[in-house]
Amino acid sequence: MGPLRAIVAPGKLLLAGEYAVLDGGSALVLAIHRGVRCTVWPVAPGGGRVVVTPGDDRFAVAGLEAVDAPPARYVFADEHPTGLPDKPGFGGSAAATVAAVLAGGGRGSEAFEAHRGVQDGGSGADVAASLSGGLIRYRAGAVVPLPLVDPLPAVVWSGASAATAPRVAAYRAWRADRSAFLQGMEALVEAFSEDPVAAVREARGVLDGMTRSARIVWETEALRRIADIAESLGGAAKPSGAGGGDCAIAVFPDAERRERFEVAVADAGYRVIPIRPAPAAGPVLPLPGGTS
Repeated sequence: MGPLRAIVAPGKLLLAGEYAVLDGGSALVLAIHRGVRCTVWPVAPGGGRVVVTPGDDRFAVAGLEAVDAPPARYVFADEHPTGLPDKPGFGGSAAATVAAVLAGGGRGSEAFEAHRGVQDGGSGADVAASLSGGLIRYRAGAVVPLPLVDPLPAVVWSGASAATAPRVAAYRAWRADRSAFLQGMEALVEAFSEDPVAAVREARGVLDGMTRSARIVWETEALRRIADIAESLGGAAKPSGAGGGDCAIAVFPDAERRERFEVAVADAGYRVIPIRPAPAAGPVLPLPGGTS
């Protein structure tokens, strides 16, 4: 007997608004094709709920429990994996939660609380991107779809993964007046669609100042080198998300300069990760195994 259904939930790239989104500010988030798939297989009568994951199962289990998913075998796998030895920071935990909720028969919105409960906080931006697809502006639970930027950002692996939770905790513990930081980031989110290069270049400076004040390790030597290469070619780059490792995004005024950048960072020993925009999480048809 073939599978009952399969769900694919996209991952995400945070383009602008990191940290500020935790305080209700806006963030620009792009859903990408590197996400999570959940394939649901039948179990024998009287069987229970079985969860199979390639690693940490907390988010998958939480998503299934949130919707009281029926007995079945829920098999989770990376969708279009990067082949990296560590996580790239593409919102895999949110994608797994969304995939679990939809595979278990939920509407999707249940993923916000399920993900927040395991993560012990978070803005919900990565869950929203997985549920919405494409490029969105996210603020305090509200989602506004936006046209894609052209050319799309280049994505470069820094060579090391980074834990988001300790950086979020350090930001929340930051005792300085946040108003200037929040206003600055909001303005840069607003400006991104008109001039991504200028917005990313300025965001790098604003985030550097905040993270130094909050004592957050944000821009590593590798991420700094990637950003410097981008700026030397007329573009701009910064860490995507909480920083400390994972990936950098780089934006350029035209595709030709983006291509030159990708060659340059590869020559410098960094890996470019191809991405493409992804639609909202949902079922895959035809199902693997010939069932539709």
